[in-house]
Amino acid sequence: MKLIRILVALFILILVTGAPAETAPKKFNVLFIAVDDLTTALGCYDRPGAITPRMDGFAKTAVRFDHAYCQFPLCNPSRTSLLSGYRPDKTHIYGNGKPIRKVYPDIVTLPQLFKNNGYFSGRVGKMYHYGVPYDIGTSGLDDVPSWTQVVNPRGRDRDLEPDIINFTPDNKNIGASLTWQESPGTDAEQTDGKVAAEAIKMLEAHKDTPFFLGIGFYRPHVPDIATSNWFDLHPLDTIQLPKEPNHVKDIPPMALTVKPANYGLPEEKLRVFKRAYFAATSFVDQQIGKVLDALHRLNLDDNTVVVLWSDHGWCLGEHGQWQKMLLFEESARVVLMIRTPGNKANGKVSERPVELVDLYPTLADLCGLTPPSGLEGYSLRPLLDNPKAKWDKPAFTQVTRNKEAIMGRSVRTEKYRYTEWNAGKDGVELYDQEKDPKEYHNLAKDPKYAKVVAKLSPLLIKENKPK
Repeated sequence: MKLIRILVALFILILVTGAPAETAPKKFNVLFIAVDDLTTALGCYDRPGAITPRMDGFAKTAVRFDHAYCQFPLCNPSRTSLLSGYRPDKTHIYGNGKPIRKVYPDIVTLPQLFKNNGYFSGRVGKMYHYGVPYDIGTSGLDDVPSWTQVVNPRGRDRDLEPDIINFTPDNKNIGASLTWQESPGTDAEQTDGKVAAEAIKMLEAHKDTPFFLGIGFYRPHVPDIATSNWFDLHPLDTIQLPKEPNHVKDIPPMALTVKPANYGLPEEKLRVFKRAYFAATSFVDQQIGKVLDALHRLNLDDNTVVVLWSDHGWCLGEHGQWQKMLLFEESARVVLMIRTPGNKANGKVSERPVELVDLYPTLADLCGLTPPSGLEGYSLRPLLDNPKAKWDKPAFTQVTRNKEAIMGRSVRTEKYRYTEWNAGKDGVELYDQEKDPKEYHNLAKDPKYAKVVAKLSPLLIKENKPK
């Protein structure tokens, strides 16, 4: 009997000591996909536009934020705000020439937070600001402390720039005018084709370690370049311009940047350019799909937070306006979708107004990291858990005029967009987004809406000039 007791005790000891130790839960990876100058004219949003089956498909597996907004409708201020967690009035960056560390040398950026917590932090393509197309193939205004490894692809689209067509030749900057090209060669030879290929390589190399991977696609930033098959996908006779009432007379002149309306171009040229924008968007859509396919092939779906976002919107003829630097819905509103592993709300849509500055605290929250103090956004985790959750935070967008001497400020609630130019001295706008989502009827001077103006105006900072 004594021997039996000894054997039983020994057996139990072996079981206990030989059992594998309980493993710590794996850290969530982050795949952070940026698309340059992408407006919401996509299949998964409410605006007819480019054919984008891969982004549409991703939207069905993620929470799509229908009312997400940038803090400043220009690349560098917007990206700096998102990656720093600070609004433009704190970064003091309102143009494309200044990197964040010239203002805050010791800042901990979003990717740097992950790097500091043991993650591999990689970048392929444009994450911080690049001047497109001239900085393609370089690091542009990149932030060195943010990354473990960077790759700067350069494709044949950068080398064929002498052949680019410019419909607004008075502007010699082909990265800020209506420029386009139907490119020869293959998709793999284009810069964004190389971005996708390099991103897949980086995924494969670091699939077994926690990673934060920033993938930045360059199109549909002008010049809009794609190969012939993407142009063929959008026959010219299917491309339409906005049909609008005579409403521009009620818009403050400072709100408009394209004068005369539509650059005074004939409708045919505008439609040709819009087709190129859609072709470039569809081309990028396919490249995004390749990266998502690789994530799935590598069995990383169940352990990776995927964020798909654009740095601002882009006007395609609305109000006679084109490009960015505008406070209309089409320019301030961005693409934003977030897929978190195992989230029961994936595939749903949130109508709450949110901001790009919210992404820093959101990702820190989802991945269990402690962010630096002073971030100015809010974690979107409550809306990821329940897209219809109560949310009383409006979204703010601002933009400068007259060489950054004057500021326009806009606030977006679920029902209204309210905008003041030069603290109201150069005009005020109010649009009822439920009744007038295309912003044709400026209600700011309508006595019936005086109480709405009185409620929204105090939400805006009142300085006329940037801080």
